[in-house]
Amino acid sequence: EEQPEISEAFGVSAVPLFIFIKDSIVLDRLEGANPAVLANKAARLAGPPSIDKAAAPASLGLAAGPTVLETVKDLAKETGGAQNGIVTSTLSDTLEHRLQQLVNSSPVMLFMKGTPEHPRCGFSRKVVDALNELGVKFGSFDILSDDDIRHGLKIFSNWPTFPQLYCKGELLGGCDITLEMHRSGDLKDTFLEKGVLSSKGVKHAAESVTASCNEHAPIIADKPEVTDVGHVSEANNADGKLDESLRIRLNVLINSKPIMLFMKGTPEEPRCSFSRKVVEVLKEEEVEFDSFDILSDDDVRQRLKTLSNWPSYPQLYVKGEFIGGCDVLLDMHKNGELKRVFIEKEVLLVESVQGSKESLESRLKNLINSSPTVLFMKGTPDSPRCKFSSKVVAALRQEGVKFGSVDILNDEEVRQGLKTFSNWPTFP
Repeated sequence: EEQPEISEAFGVSAVPLFIFIKDSIVLDRLEGANPAVLANKAARLAGPPSIDKAAAPASLGLAAGPTVLETVKDLAKETGGAQNGIVTSTLSDTLEHRLQQLVNSSPVMLFMKGTPEHPRCGFSRKVVDALNELGVKFGSFDILSDDDIRHGLKIFSNWPTFPQLYCKGELLGGCDITLEMHRSGDLKDTFLEKGVLSSKGVKHAAESVTASCNEHAPIIADKPEVTDVGHVSEANNADGKLDESLRIRLNVLINSKPIMLFMKGTPEEPRCSFSRKVVEVLKEEEVEFDSFDILSDDDVRQRLKTLSNWPSYPQLYVKGEFIGGCDVLLDMHKNGELKRVFIEKEVLLVESVQGSKESLESRLKNLINSSPTVLFMKGTPDSPRCKFSSKVVAALRQEGVKFGSVDILNDEEVRQGLKTFSNWPTFP
């Protein structure tokens, strides 16, 4: 709590925590107060890097008592120091294969401290509660039971802390992201879209939560049928079909523009990450589109799911035809199929596609050649917005190199275009 930046940088969720760093590289870590293990790890990592160059673990002596320090020195001699004990940041093929199997062992998989019945940390408990509220079936793995999995998964996922939640083999996030998605409804939408949660399951979960909260509440009969969590159906006929007037209204909305996006929020202020991603894709495709905020009209929000037979948002329509949701659209964008659809539907001209490609490519080349050394980074050299950019700036300055920079956070077109141009997926 007193050092939040350090805690965040190293993924500290419990204390005491020992982190072993050498030449600015994290080599190992140890949670919990275990002097024997601490001495053993320090001995292996603080020993001589080569036979003729000894490195005494002087810094350890400041914190450790004389007995522990002597033990460390003795163990260092026995083990031959760091040359036999350095922990690398790469995974063995066997461990990577095992992690892949675990991640895919259940459609929804939670790597946590403890078990769902007995969580061993508050963050794990919160994620378990969120999953139980949604009524989704999930598998779990107690990372406290296997140190190889615990440390290996951090490298595998490039995520430093636990719990970690996966859906169909894809990392959704840790505690904060999962809870935020749960609050906004994105988590439920993701599970519906991935086919791991049925609307019936959501309804049952909502009824269970309501029942547990209102165990002794009076029973009220003759209420309209509940078709989604917290939403009452008054626009469906007895056979479950859409009311004709609402169907007409939906068709008018869908066909109001050649490209119509039903989303949470607006293109300028998306209210969920999935809507934001689709807006970015459409902007990259350079197509004109209109949008409808489904949070502003609950009838449209619920009944459009029936009309499209698609359980989540956003939903994209082109000339009245439903194209897909977030995952489908991102895949189509990646493989070029979305652009082909726009061209076939005559909402995007071939000439404009070629022109935009040429103009963006020309722009990227001009930026790349604007200085002998150019750094594409998050933020500016004086105010980096990510630690990776900060490290590269520090390295260039240490080398005494003059360099220009481009803040990719200020230009989404450059940010995405440069990934394709360089065939490199990340920044800086």
